[in-house]
Amino acid sequence: LGIWMDSWTNGPGTKPHFYEAWKITPAIRSLKRDVVGNVGDALWVVMGTIGLVLLIACANVTNLLLVRAEARQQELAIRAALGAGRGRIVRELLVESTILGVAGGVLAVGFAYQALKLLVRMGPANLPRLTEISLDARDLGFTVALVLGASLFLGLVPALKYAGPQILIALRSVGRTFSATKERHRARNILVVAQVAMAVVLLVSAGLMIRTFSALRDVEPGFTDAKHLQTMRIAIPESLIPNAERVTRMQNDIANRLAAIPGVKSVGFGNQMPMEGFDSDWDVISDEKNAAKGDDQPLRLFKHISPGFFHAAGTRIVAGRDLTWTDVYEQRPVLLLSENLARELWGAPSAAIGKRMREFSSMPWHEVIGVVQKTRENGVGQEAPAIVYWPPLMSYLFGSKKADAIRTVTFVVRSQRAGTQSFIQQAQQAVWAVEANLPVASVRTMQDIYDRSLARTSFTLAMLSIAGGMALLLGIIGIYGVISYTVSQRRREIGVRLALGAPQRKVKQMFVHSALLLAVIGGGIGIVAAAALTRLMKSLLFGISPMDPLTYAIVPAILLMATLLASYLPARRAAMADPMTALKAE
Repeated sequence: LGIWMDSWTNGPGTKPHFYEAWKITPAIRSLKRDVVGNVGDALWVVMGTIGLVLLIACANVTNLLLVRAEARQQELAIRAALGAGRGRIVRELLVESTILGVAGGVLAVGFAYQALKLLVRMGPANLPRLTEISLDARDLGFTVALVLGASLFLGLVPALKYAGPQILIALRSVGRTFSATKERHRARNILVVAQVAMAVVLLVSAGLMIRTFSALRDVEPGFTDAKHLQTMRIAIPESLIPNAERVTRMQNDIANRLAAIPGVKSVGFGNQMPMEGFDSDWDVISDEKNAAKGDDQPLRLFKHISPGFFHAAGTRIVAGRDLTWTDVYEQRPVLLLSENLARELWGAPSAAIGKRMREFSSMPWHEVIGVVQKTRENGVGQEAPAIVYWPPLMSYLFGSKKADAIRTVTFVVRSQRAGTQSFIQQAQQAVWAVEANLPVASVRTMQDIYDRSLARTSFTLAMLSIAGGMALLLGIIGIYGVISYTVSQRRREIGVRLALGAPQRKVKQMFVHSALLLAVIGGGIGIVAAAALTRLMKSLLFGISPMDPLTYAIVPAILLMATLLASYLPARRAAMADPMTALKAE
């Protein structure tokens, strides 16, 4: 909207070069598609993560309620025999599950209130209205509805299973000959398999984000040693210094003052550093062989940089040379290119040296004197754009032949002292020694800027890791609960086996194998589901495929180790039981 207004306020029929709305509109549409797509994909991933954790918790609670109801079969049968109707028994079980659910919900709200503060601190700084996120009446209402709905639904499963006409069979089936059958364990085993499958999906998602984060850390951003790069933003208004050349000389003086600070290795400035997030400048910039195409060419990002800017930032010059102050003050028609633009137009960085480019037809041709490595202007997760680097002082800067300067620039200072309070104070004093009325803004290190560019990935990684950890924990609890209950129901069988001379090792293996079978089945289903669902994360991934083989190999290994731990403890307890005690207990 601002770009259209700029074009409109310049008067009918005017074409204010890179502000031309019709030129930039395709870029805006592309950006809109990217932003909406990324936000939509992230939203689906977060919603899916929350849903899976809730389903795992529901499966776990259902399993526990089934175990509790099964253990009370005799009690429920006696109630039925004494005249309690099916509806009354169902109501009793539902009331119990609701009380448990409400108690858990109250504790969860208190925990969420505290955890939300931590998550807000962890959240990306560029997330809109982050500080306004809080628990309100709508959240509490949704939570109450969810708790009551889940409690009633989960309580209904064991109520319908054990409050039916078959309840009287329990009076005849409980005794010394009672033994749990496979049918009695089938429902619980299915729930455990479902828990494991959903846990695998979340663990695979978390693993993919971990791999993405690692891949992003290995990308060259276009600058080096970010923690030792101090940046600061300085604007010189026209009301203070009308003359364009005087603006550039003042910026040069500031750079010299900063370079004189003890510990400073190099200084430069440009209209912005990579990943700073300020508005970028785009326009059609033609080379000699494509000049005849006119505006039917792709938009190029262009920046204005000072001599020494690349050296200070740690950006490599791969061919040719850097700008000099002689080039700047004599307004020589020269420029530099990014490596990817040089390869696109001429096949190799060295081939670009000596070629000529211009922004619009009335502008003189500018010679390419250097090619620099590509930089990740919009974050390491985004492709490096093709960039044209102009001098900070030049004619035709804003469309007219009159020389003009870039008045708002970011100074970048390389020093081991970057980020320290004493160094920042010295840098501010150096600026004010040149001009006391200049404000110094956006004082931060490139490490801060770099970390902020990774904030979205870091936050998604944190959320998925928390969800994956919860899913793994709930899965372990589910497996442990099923095996423990199986041990308690098979005490007589265990006692007979031990009395007949079965080795303790065999008894342990019997229960561990049972748990591993459930884990293998659930893991297999989870891997297939993850392969389908993680495609939604494609826009969040970088440098890896949603079918990353390493992730799909590590997650089942972690799950199997967790299953061994969860099943070994009750299996060991069963194997250590005294046969006579086990038999007497029946």
